[in-house]
Amino acid sequence: MQTHYERLGGGEVIRRLVDRFYDLMDEDPDYYGIRKLHPADLTESRNKLAWFLSGWTGGPPEYTDRFGHPFLRRRHISFAIGEAERDQWMGCMTRAMQDVGVDAALQQELAAAFFKTADFMRNQPQ
Repeated sequence: MQTHYERLGGGEVIRRLVDRFYDLMDEDPDYYGIRKLHPADLTESRNKLAWFLSGWTGGPPEYTDRFGHPFLRRRHISFAIGEAERDQWMGCMTRAMQDVGVDAALQQELAAAFFKTADFMRNQPQ
């Protein structure tokens, strides 16, 4: 059985997905709410998400090799994340998956998993 990492096409496709995600965040006003939570220079954000997704999808544990356990909620607790931010993140990632040509069935599987993680990140009531 293939991992999500393998089904996606490996690190190159993950990097394209992450780059498209952050490009959309910069380009589309629908995602400006989450864009303002990031630094002006997105280089490190791009790297960290690509490294995280590599391990999260069953590929090389690039993030944990560099930083240890991700402790996602703890690392994001200083940012106000409610339903709007969760939904913007999900919308941006969904569009990025579509734009890089992720298989529709895999998109559905990843979207369900992404939603659980994104919803777990909420620290605001709404």
